[in-house]
Amino acid sequence: MTGPQEIILAEPRGFCAGVDRAIEIVERALARFGAPIYVRHEIVHNTYVVNDLKAKGAIFIEELADVPPGATLVFSAHGVSRAVQDEARARGFQIFDATCPLVSKVHMEVAKLSREGYEFIMIGHKGHPEVEGTMGQLDAGIHLVEDVEDVARVQPAQSDKLAIVTQTTLSVDDAAEIKAAVRARFPKSREPKQQDICYATQNRQDAVKVMSRNVDVVIVVGSPTSSNSNRLAELARKLGVPSYMIDRADELRPEWLEGKSRVGLTAGASAPEILVTEVIDRVKALGATAVRRMEGVEEHMKFPLPKGLKA
Repeated sequence: MTGPQEIILAEPRGFCAGVDRAIEIVERALARFGAPIYVRHEIVHNTYVVNDLKAKGAIFIEELADVPPGATLVFSAHGVSRAVQDEARARGFQIFDATCPLVSKVHMEVAKLSREGYEFIMIGHKGHPEVEGTMGQLDAGIHLVEDVEDVARVQPAQSDKLAIVTQTTLSVDDAAEIKAAVRARFPKSREPKQQDICYATQNRQDAVKVMSRNVDVVIVVGSPTSSNSNRLAELARKLGVPSYMIDRADELRPEWLEGKSRVGLTAGASAPEILVTEVIDRVKALGATAVRRMEGVEEHMKFPLPKGLKA
């Protein structure tokens, strides 16, 4: 059987502004204060990035009790609950918050509408740290739904003042379907002022939609814990194209590419470009001779660093 002949690169792919900022916060904290720097939860959901920062002196923890007094602590890009913030302050750590500003925007919206008497329906994945962080902005009155079936079961205390919020890394299409179900059951429910699903998640999904029409198989570079990477692989499959997610090039299996002349390649928002380059080399070793970059949205978003870490 024939192997791959051409690699088509999705555009955009890989790092988003929130991931860039989060990694830079840890690197600057290490440069300014020296190792170790403690990070609550993986700074972003990518094995390569986490191992690279570990080698530079970052220590990743889940429990604040594991951080010594007086240490420097960074909150991950996914955001944390108010309880975690309060505990970190009470323990006297020097804190730098690497929460993605688009996640912080959702937190601020929840706080504001809660003061106005709203309850919330949150669309997201149970157990994901971003969902735990957003739901943890309130003590009560925020209800998680993962799918349309959950919408039928959810029981808010009242339906006159209900607002919808979403995890920022969801499938755009799935979230729209669940939102429609919420509105059908609770017609007065209020949508977020701006789309909660972040620009980078939307752009990478749009690129996969375009790419999937022109390829025989899609490879997504991303770690198993990365929500937005998983959504890219799911999306390609929904569009009828075989799709595989890999953390590193050596996970790519040659049989996936047998009889597939065009290989589509993308990367989740937490996957560095060096991993994409390694996958390109591996697919070339299996026979591909051409690499073509799709046209796509150019991203120029940049988020400011916290005070105390600016150059």
